[in-house]
Amino acid sequence: MFTGIVEAVGTVRSIEGTDQGKRLLIGTDLDGLAVGDSLSVNGVCLTIVARTPAGIQADVVHETLVRTDLGNLTPGDQVDLERPMRADGRFDGHIVQGHVDGIGIVSRLQPEGDSIRVRIDVPDELARYIAEKGSVAVDGVSLTVTLAGQGWFEVALIPHTLDVTVLGRRPVGGRVNIEVDVIAKYVERLMGGPR
Repeated sequence: MFTGIVEAVGTVRSIEGTDQGKRLLIGTDLDGLAVGDSLSVNGVCLTIVARTPAGIQADVVHETLVRTDLGNLTPGDQVDLERPMRADGRFDGHIVQGHVDGIGIVSRLQPEGDSIRVRIDVPDELARYIAEKGSVAVDGVSLTVTLAGQGWFEVALIPHTLDVTVLGRRPVGGRVNIEVDVIAKYVERLMGGPR
């Protein structure tokens, strides 16, 4: 489990095709990463399969390439990284599983002083889980929804978030990974909603 508090920005060094999908090589200065560990990459939980002097390698299977934006990465792209939360650690952010629900599209960037208000369009099947003042993970970053409408929501990116994540570099039309609050999905299921 993750919290949506990004620890570092890594750089995609190379991407290789595999029989199952793709293998990413990501350069990072995060300490203590080992083969078999989970790592959130732009909000997607991946398993480290190798370490090299250039960084860590992780495989991305076809299902993940279809459901997330990782298939659009190219060498040189920067990615948000977070290690799983330790059982004895502080719980900042919100419950983030690294199981991306779908893709959102940045539809508006509105500067507000040193911050930026970002509007993200999402499919209706995701929008129903997103509520004003609720939590959402965008590219793995835990954010508070400032406003929500039919097929869209807005978040505010404060200067710190702009400095330590890749979100501030997403242009209008840019694709982002969306993970809705898992609690909303469980409530819907318990109430007899979509399965």
